[in-house]
This record gives sequence, C-alpha cells and structure tokens, in this order.
Amino acid sequence: MKKTKIQYKGKTVTAHKLTIASSMEMNIDEAWQRVKTSALLEFLSEGKVTFKPTGGHFPETWKQGSTITTRMLINGFFPFGGLHTLFFEKIDEENKIIQTREHDAFAKVWDHTIELQYINKEILVYQDEIIIYGGILTPILSSWARMFFRHRHRRWQLLVDEKFQSA
Repeated sequence: MKKTKIQYKGKTVTAHKLTIASSMEMNIDEAWQRVKTSALLEFLSEGKVTFKPTGGHFPETWKQGSTITTRMLINGFFPFGGLHTLFFEKIDEENKIIQTREHDAFAKVWDHTIELQYINKEILVYQDEIIIYGGILTPILSSWARMFFRHRHRRWQLLVDEKFQSA
C-alpha cells in the first residue's frame, strides 16, 4: 500500500493506493467473460461482503456508463457505508480493463481498476488496483480493503482449481 495525492472536491488529499496481483492458469478470454459478470463479484466476495442491490438484483453483466447502487453487509450481517454507488466508467474489451468509480458514506473515493494481462496462452495476471480515500477513516478502510482483496484472490483460485477438477 502506498500513499498518493488525489483531488477530492477541489482539494488535494492523501489517499491510499493498493495493488494486488495474482497469476493463474486460466485462459484470459474465459477469465474476461467472468470478470464482466455480477455473479463473479458475488462469488469473490462471498464470506466477507453480501450485496443488497437497491434494484433487487445486479444486472447479469456490467455495462460501461452504468451506475449501480447497493447496500453492503460485512460478514453478511453488519451494514457498512450506507448506500454504495458504483459507476462503470470504462470496460475496455481490447485491453481487458474495467474501471469503476465508487463511493459511500465512509469511502468518499473508491476507484477500482481490474486488469487482466497475458503471460502466455493459459496463464494470466489478474490485478486489482484500488485508490481509497475516506478522510480520517482512510487507514482503516485501506487495511480492510487489503484483507478483502486478498480474500477475492483466494476465491479466484477456487475457480481455477474447479476448472482443472472438471477437465
């Protein structure tokens, strides 16, 4: 985790930048198709965060330019941050990048970039980069985010293991 300066409401503030990457044995096109689904978000978050979308359910796939609102329950029970808003700023099919701009009552800025990169035909690097700003809560949010995204990467590995078990 590293500190970074960002603009927030016309002021320069100190945010935290967290980058977590994992290599995995999975075809990049298969992984990309999964990344674009709400089902993957819910699977990767299982056990740490439960989402309660305000529209009753998430769309099947994310769409560039769309805005989604949800409530989050930490460990399935504890409401956190009030209404969480996700704006899908970019879904880049060619470069396999998703960029969201997110925020809620605690996380004033939660900018999340997901990127997939080839290592070779069957091995890829999946990377999450998150820029977090929550005022005095920034260190707490960043520590929680580090734990949460490590959990997400472990859950990804379950998908990879499942693929090999069914082959």
